[in-house]
Amino acid sequence: MKRATIFLFLVLLAVLSLGKGNLILYGWSDYIPEEVIENFSKEYDVKVTYDTYDSNETMFAKLKAGARGYDLAMPSADYTSIMIKENMLLKIDRSKIDNLINIDPDIIEQMYYDPNNEYSIPYMVGTTGIAVNTLYLQDYPKSWEIFQMPELRGKMTLLDDMREVFGAALKYLGYSVNTTDEAQLKEAKNLILEWKKNIAKFDNELFAKGVISGEFWVVHGYGENIFYEATEEELENIDFFIPREGSTMWIDSFVILKGARNIDNAHLFINYILRPEVSAKISDYLLLPSPNVPARELMEEEPVYTAQEMENTELIKDLGRDLRLYNDLWNEIRFGL
Repeated sequence: MKRATIFLFLVLLAVLSLGKGNLILYGWSDYIPEEVIENFSKEYDVKVTYDTYDSNETMFAKLKAGARGYDLAMPSADYTSIMIKENMLLKIDRSKIDNLINIDPDIIEQMYYDPNNEYSIPYMVGTTGIAVNTLYLQDYPKSWEIFQMPELRGKMTLLDDMREVFGAALKYLGYSVNTTDEAQLKEAKNLILEWKKNIAKFDNELFAKGVISGEFWVVHGYGENIFYEATEEELENIDFFIPREGSTMWIDSFVILKGARNIDNAHLFINYILRPEVSAKISDYLLLPSPNVPARELMEEEPVYTAQEMENTELIKDLGRDLRLYNDLWNEIRFGL
């Protein structure tokens, strides 16, 4: 009886202490609703600090340079693969992520770089496309060809993202977004240089505001960013589409970083995010199709695009040493080096 009492006391103590403390998250800006973070904090008595980055390259460079203190990050598939190889991540205790069962098996199958989810848990899946402000432009091809239209010079932007821009050019040319064929990459580089003549700039941060305001008429970007920024009235004039040639696909996942101090809370947060009602709230906020199967039935908003519309998209993969081919050509495009 005494032993049983002590055991029950220890179990109760563990439950009461579960989640208390801190969690420091390094993720994309405006990617998790504040309400979701606040509700998690209240339920588990955890103070969440959310620091942001605007590109995988920025995140990776900061962590490789020695930034410490972060518990979770949210890299895309290619950088998740790189971080696994670079031994930057802790293994996830899947016994603490029982809600992983809610993720679509087709998405898990795409994660060639972490087939057993030892290091990464999917958060969101999506694609990149083109947005047009139809107040200023009514006749246009739903194709990457739009960036070759000289009459739109100075009224268009491309993402400042090497793999996204190369992916767009490669898809237009009929090649894989993961090709390592030097001739194909040089062909893509020359095409991007043609596009560069017509764009105002490469931009990751202001494309949404720019196309909504009419400063730019055509932008390459993420539909969820644009729909998040725009009012319902403004959205009536925005046509977001996945080009007919196809586009890139991305999978953003949670990873636990080496040096994390709040490992238990990191697991708690991931599992909380994978609750169907929470995942549905996030997809409604981002206007993206949910990778969480039961959450799809709980969504109240229509996503920017559907999973079916993503069928002609291709996952950006880690290319290992061959990535240097892209880096060299990208430097020539961006800086004339």
